[in-house]
Amino acid sequence: MYWYYGDPIYIVFIVISLAVTLFAQIKVKSAFNKYSKIRSSNGLTGAEAAKNVLEHNKVSGVSINTTTGYFADYYDSRTKGVYLSENVYSEPTLAAVSVAAHECGHATQDEVGYWPIRLRQMLVPVTTTSSRLAMPLVLLGLFLPTKYQFVINLGIILYSVAVLFELVTLPVEFDASRRALKALRESGMLAPEEIKGAKKVLTAAAMTYLAAAFTSLLSLIRLILIARSRRD
Repeated sequence: MYWYYGDPIYIVFIVISLAVTLFAQIKVKSAFNKYSKIRSSNGLTGAEAAKNVLEHNKVSGVSINTTTGYFADYYDSRTKGVYLSENVYSEPTLAAVSVAAHECGHATQDEVGYWPIRLRQMLVPVTTTSSRLAMPLVLLGLFLPTKYQFVINLGIILYSVAVLFELVTLPVEFDASRRALKALRESGMLAPEEIKGAKKVLTAAAMTYLAAAFTSLLSLIRLILIARSRRD
């Protein structure tokens, strides 16, 4: 498995995964740092923009809150709350407005019953459990005789659930950004030239989800190859 350090395929997979992840992180940090220094023309903070986006999309009953951490912004369907990091909540920048609008895009999805976010919500508890059990089962199976191949296969099936979660996350995130940009454009909160900047911020952020899904798929392929090699 991952401890076959001399395996050329393993090395290639690791290099590709690291390269994709690093590229995504650089892009999102670069975009956020750039547009965190550009003030929005209307002077709205992230919190104010979030309120306006929710009103524009006719979403009610959603609170807007602060949270600690960097890039720690999220929407919680259980509490019906949008949680914005301090540098997003109180700052009147293009980056802050873009991120806040994106999280409100998730609140809008929840309000209208967007089915991918419903599926993602259902997968959360299953994914939490499967992620904890998958790799220990694969590890255990590798130390057992081949007649216990089913242990590895079970681990791979459980890991596949986590990969499915990553894949379902993609349309959820892309759609939230689409809804955010639409609201910012239609409401006039951002000027046309500012919309371009907001799109760059959200596109860069989406790359992190693409990278996560891609690396998870590579890991799944690697596990399947290991399982097949034990049968040969």
